[in-house]
Amino acid sequence: MKLCLALLLSLTFSALSQETKRLETLLMLPEPRVLRTERSITPEGAKKTVFSPAREITGIPGIETYTKEDFTRLGLSPETFAERSKKIADRLLASLKPDLLKDAQGKVQYAVYRGDRPIMACLIIAPALPQVFEEMFGKEIWVACPDRHSLFVFPAKPEAMEDFVADLAERFESDAHAASPEVFSLKKGEAPRVVATFDP
Repeated sequence: MKLCLALLLSLTFSALSQETKRLETLLMLPEPRVLRTERSITPEGAKKTVFSPAREITGIPGIETYTKEDFTRLGLSPETFAERSKKIADRLLASLKPDLLKDAQGKVQYAVYRGDRPIMACLIIAPALPQVFEEMFGKEIWVACPDRHSLFVFPAKPEAMEDFVADLAERFESDAHAASPEVFSLKKGEAPRVVATFDP
C-alpha cells in the first residue's frame, strides 16, 4: 500500500513538474499600444504596438501580462526581462517548424508559425529568426503578428505582402486578443523595427 501511494505521489509530482516546465514565464508579448503599462517597451518606429512582459497560464486566454506587483517580485527591469526573453524566444523557435506557402511555380511566398499556444507572436524578438529565413528570403525579413497564435514571415518587399494585407488586417480586427497591426523589419543583430502597418 505504501509503495503504491509513493508511486502515485511520484507520478503526480512528475506530471505537475512537466506541466510547470511547459509554461513559459519570460515572454515579451506584442500587443496594441492602448494596453501598454509602465513595464511595456515600445519597438523602434512603432505607433500602435508595445512589447509587454508576459507569462503563460493554464487558464484562458493562455497568456497574461504581469501585474505591477508580480513583476516587482521578479526583481528585473523591463529591459533585463526583455533581454532574457530573447533566449526563451530562440528556444521556442528552434522547437517549431513553419508552414511554407508556395506559388504555382513552387517558390515560397511566405512562411507562418501557427499554434494553439498563444505564444507565436512572442517569437518576433527571437534573435535567430532572421537567420532561419536568410537563405530563403535574404538578410532582411518582414514579420507580422496580427494575433497571439500566428507569426507571418515575408521577404522584405512591399509587393510580397500586397495580396495578404487584407487578410492580416481582418485577423487583427476580429481577434479578441489581437497582437499588432504593424509590420516589423528583422535583421541579424538588430532589434525589431516597424516599417509599415496593415490596419485601415
